[in-house]
Amino acid sequence: MKNKEHTRQVRDTVVKKFKAGFGYKKISQALNIPRSTVQAIILKWKEYQTTANLPRPGRPSKLSAHTRRRLIRDAAKRPMITLAELQRSTAEVGDSVHRTTISRILHKSGLYGRVARRKPFLKYIHKKCCLKFATSHLRDTPNMWKKVLWSDETKIDLFGNNAKRYVWCKSNTAHHPEHTIPTVKHGGGSIMVWACFSSAGTGKMVKIDGKMDGAKYRTILEENL
Repeated sequence: MKNKEHTRQVRDTVVKKFKAGFGYKKISQALNIPRSTVQAIILKWKEYQTTANLPRPGRPSKLSAHTRRRLIRDAAKRPMITLAELQRSTAEVGDSVHRTTISRILHKSGLYGRVARRKPFLKYIHKKCCLKFATSHLRDTPNMWKKVLWSDETKIDLFGNNAKRYVWCKSNTAHHPEHTIPTVKHGGGSIMVWACFSSAGTGKMVKIDGKMDGAKYRTILEENL
């Protein structure tokens, strides 16, 4: 539960002991209140010369600063956590708030709900090979690439749920691994297709029936190149 604020008498006692030369630690032990609270009371007294409650700009927040930091930390560590899950976690510590309140807190910290991008699931060895290929062709001319035809056959199935999945992320972080959903080229019951493209544009997409072999591959090239 969120702690209630201390009475005016307690706050005045803190300031009185501070004026008498007591340190934060001794005041905290004498009055049995947290040292951070003692520090906050004294800093407020130094700035405003009073321990009274100052006029507030609006309704006090229903969530404590600790709970707000916890929400931001949970959303940053687990980008795919839902508002419902965050709402339940706040209810467990005694702070029951609406989901729009949680969303507003996350927005203030720069976290926004976005649809997760789907990217091919690449292991470290795959990334290393891609980088090696790109590095070896850095000096190739545009005319050389015009002579290249890219073709591939694949049987695509998503690794996980095909529905949209939202993640909490900051600006320009949509392609970070923790904000994407990996996909793989294998799965059950999907259709295998062949396709190609070059600098001139895309070619036809051909459905492959059965198992791909050399004869079938040559037939596809003869009919579609």
